Amino acid sequence: MTDQELKKFIDQVFEEEVKDFATNFGEDYSKDGKKAKNILDKNNNIFIAALGKNIMAYSTLMRSLDSSLGNRIEKIAKRIAEKNYIVKNGVKGFITKDTQNAISNLLEDYRTHRRKPQDKDLEELINIQDRSKKVEGEKKSDYYLTLIENPKEKFLLELKIGGDLDNKKAVSEKSALLHQYATLRSNNEIKRDDSVRIFFCTAYNKFGDGQAWDQERVKQFFSSGEILIGRDFWNFISRSEKGYDFVLESYIKYSPIIKGTLERIIKDYSEEVGSLG
Repeated sequence: MTDQELKKFIDQVFEEEVKDFATNFGEDYSKDGKKAKNILDKNNNIFIAALGKNIMAYSTLMRSLDSSLGNRIEKIAKRIAEKNYIVKNGVKGFITKDTQNAISNLLEDYRTHRRKPQDKDLEELINIQDRSKKVEGEKKSDYYLTLIENPKEKFLLELKIGGDLDNKKAVSEKSALLHQYATLRSNNEIKRDDSVRIFFCTAYNKFGDGQAWDQERVKQFFSSGEILIGRDFWNFISRSEKGYDFVLESYIKYSPIIKGTLERIIKDYSEEVGSLG
């Protein structure tokens, strides 16, 4: 796919998804919508209501928008990824007690700083001589990607749309990826020489595009080769050094649609809802 074809495709995805998102969000918060009561109930919060009608509506919408828009951005990312990868949301296989113990020991070594994460640490989970009982199962994954042009290259991604990872959750994210990795490696569809990599990703850099990403708690559990932040994430799923630029350009282009929806909702409720101020 050429850069122009990719740019056109990404623009089309954003146009469709942003318009659909704005329509659904507007319907949810229309006067007869399923979430209309959320704003009306704010009138009972004397501390928010006293700040005025606009603030009352705005405070409700922002919390909902953050979550809803995040889910939509994740959907957009998956659509973009599907141009180059087979995208699944889980892996099937089995995991054994030996493997679970190895994962626990690895995480404990990271936690106590006995070792720093390295990409090659995954090899330890392959080389374990498992004699314990195999437990079949399925592990959910944000993204299980198989490169279409080379199916021997596979990737497991955990994505945080918000650009941040709570310090306490860093270990659970790495644990989830390691369990997914071990489960996938046990699947008969995966060959010994297949490449399987894991990544922790964020949709944007909380410190600013081009700035160093310094969440040390995350780096305590992930090697630098296991982290895709903002620009690197979008470039990876689009397989283009211009992927992030195309994504940002398209979102900026269509974001006024969402802004217009929010303004209409606030205007409608400002006319309807009373205020203590």
